[in-house]
Amino acid sequence: MQYIYPPPESGSDVRMHFYWDVLQLALEETRPKWGPFQMQPAPKVMTPARAEMQLSNSQDISVMARTTSQERERKLLPIRLPLDKGLTGYRLFLIKEANQSAFSGIRSTSELRQFTIGQAANWIDVDILRYAGLEVVTAPTYESLFPMLSAGRYDLFSRGVNEISAELAANIGSYPDLAVERKLLLYYPLPRYFFFTRSPEGEKLAQRVEEGLKLLMRNGKFQKRYLLFKKSILADLSLSGRRVIRIANPTLSPETPLADKELWDTLETELR
Repeated sequence: MQYIYPPPESGSDVRMHFYWDVLQLALEETRPKWGPFQMQPAPKVMTPARAEMQLSNSQDISVMARTTSQERERKLLPIRLPLDKGLTGYRLFLIKEANQSAFSGIRSTSELRQFTIGQAANWIDVDILRYAGLEVVTAPTYESLFPMLSAGRYDLFSRGVNEISAELAANIGSYPDLAVERKLLLYYPLPRYFFFTRSPEGEKLAQRVEEGLKLLMRNGKFQKRYLLFKKSILADLSLSGRRVIRIANPTLSPETPLADKELWDTLETELR
């Protein structure tokens, strides 16, 4: 059974390491029943949009980990278990540090609408933010968003709490004027799932992973790995006392397991 996933988009891109660790744990957990497996990155770098197209066509990759939407779930086969317990939906902002005072007074969605938010054009977040009436500036690639922010092309670069520290560390050398905004946290429900091709082979690969994830959740191994991940990503972030602005996610499928509280992290302790 071959699990081939998209490689990092650049040499400094470490956003997906946790998800591939979880995939490997799930496959190891199911080895007694399902036997051996191969797991490796594809040889060619691809954008998320390209990866989705390749997976839909059963070319080059056999699995990806992406945030979800109804459209994505129609095209691809999701395993509806939030891999990071919804952490991607807790959003902080990269800003030009000199502009911090302009954002410190924001207390509502309407006040946030005075500023522009940068996102890659193919991210589902664009639709979510615009649905809330927020102004979004899009870029063709993830990498181009950092120089655009530094150049003042937009005001706020919305990033998940699970992404922002590593991204700032990787880019601060090139853009020393950037920093994490200190007062705000934007939230919308945004699960990240494993996705597979809607084919007999894709269904077989997905079945094994779903069984493995459920085993990991029952025996506590998933929670143990998740807590290590959360500790590492929040270590350099100050969440306590931040003003939380909540918006809806109209792109979610009715089958999203929002009612299963065990699958989600509220960050209640960290935000106090």
